[in-house]
Amino acid sequence: MTLKGPLLIAGAAALWSLLGILGKVAQAEGIGPAEISFWRAALAGVCFVVHAVAIRARAPRGRDLVTTVAFGLVGVSLFYSAYQFAVREGGASLASVLLYTAPAFVALLSWVLLKERLTGRTLLAVVGSLTGIALVSLGGGRGVAVSVSSVGWGLTSALTYSAVYLYGTFFFDRYRPPALFAIAMPVGALGLLPWVPFAHKSTTAWLALAGLAILCTYVAYVLYSAGLRLLAATRASVIASLEPVLASLLAMALFGERLGIVAIGGAVLVIGAAVLLAGKSAEEAHPRVE
Repeated sequence: MTLKGPLLIAGAAALWSLLGILGKVAQAEGIGPAEISFWRAALAGVCFVVHAVAIRARAPRGRDLVTTVAFGLVGVSLFYSAYQFAVREGGASLASVLLYTAPAFVALLSWVLLKERLTGRTLLAVVGSLTGIALVSLGGGRGVAVSVSSVGWGLTSALTYSAVYLYGTFFFDRYRPPALFAIAMPVGALGLLPWVPFAHKSTTAWLALAGLAILCTYVAYVLYSAGLRLLAATRASVIASLEPVLASLLAMALFGERLGIVAIGGAVLVIGAAVLLAGKSAEEAHPRVE
């Protein structure tokens, strides 16, 4: 059995684990969460536009275009900014763990909006995810600021990220994803523009912003989608769950962040719930851009 597929997915997970790390670097250089999110969407949008043109991908039109614009505002503008605010308020490790409650939100939204049946497996995963959130919130840790604000932003990022799953369920099989993101990313950047107080940027800040856009967004997507061509979607999602583990280890090594024992138990529950939901159906695990 070839290791190419798993290595591609693991590579994408490793790049996604840098989202909070590079976000903290940019924030330390005086760049606010909204501006970080703006440049991430704008620069990644350029990459996706070039990609879509190169492969001559068909762009959505009519109602599909309207839906894609709405997705850009929710799945890019709101998600990107909420995640960076979560990093600012609570730390990179906490933000990464809370993001992994997104599959539980997907299950609940699919039940409410799409009338999907809640199976025992799904309910168990949702309860596990909620219990994990409670333990993470109660456990705290060193360098991790657990508060209403940090948990609120973290859960908001998970809720808005769930739009990627729901949107992808209907559109990723109908259009080439680069064509969709070539629209959603610029729309997301424009949605953030009115809220961005642009700051002076050092070389370090520009490098962090470029890393977020090119490595953590565009390249991570390319690696993940390439891995999906070689690996079952369910298995790919499980491997991608390395992301919060790597993010926590990096945050500990670089910034001294350390989740407490109780919080670690909660993180295990959250990640375990995500893995359990990933195995529910292969259709839900599709190319993504975090």
